[in-house]
Amino acid sequence: MNKNIWAESKVNQMKKEEFVQKIGWVFEHSPWVASGAWGNLPFESCEHLIQTMIDIVQNAEESKQLALLRAHPDLGTRLQMSEISQKEQKGAGLDKLTKEEFEEFVSLNQSYVNKFNFPFIMAVKGQSKETILASMKQRIHNSYEEEFNIALREVYKIAGFRLNDIFIGGSVHKD
Repeated sequence: MNKNIWAESKVNQMKKEEFVQKIGWVFEHSPWVASGAWGNLPFESCEHLIQTMIDIVQNAEESKQLALLRAHPDLGTRLQMSEISQKEQKGAGLDKLTKEEFEEFVSLNQSYVNKFNFPFIMAVKGQSKETILASMKQRIHNSYEEEFNIALREVYKIAGFRLNDIFIGGSVHKD
């Protein structure tokens, strides 16, 4: 990220309420992450901010981490989800599944949730429905601990993509 863009950003001057409102959504329906990060102002870069937010999640109780995982929508289903999740899934072609593909995604998602008690999570930016499906088929065989850790790492990737989009898109720059 261009250092000048970060320097011109007003993120380090935000009051806590504004900070949480503008950045809290990057961790799906979990504004507690941004709220915790705000106390670590100032941030030198977007990378510093995302690492601080990751540290907040990593140091949280397992119950909060699990709630964060459960806040994510099932991939490839037509369940209600946030606008940003819809956009991300559309980019991977998950909005154009055939009837058979849709049924396979629903079945795999259900098996996954039954086994792990949280939805399959994957950062879909740069992925295709085929690579996502292959990953689902492989990861269903992981242990709970392995999959919990993989899911958190995928959440961190998603949040990193979203946070970069905020700064690249200019929504946190000075007016």
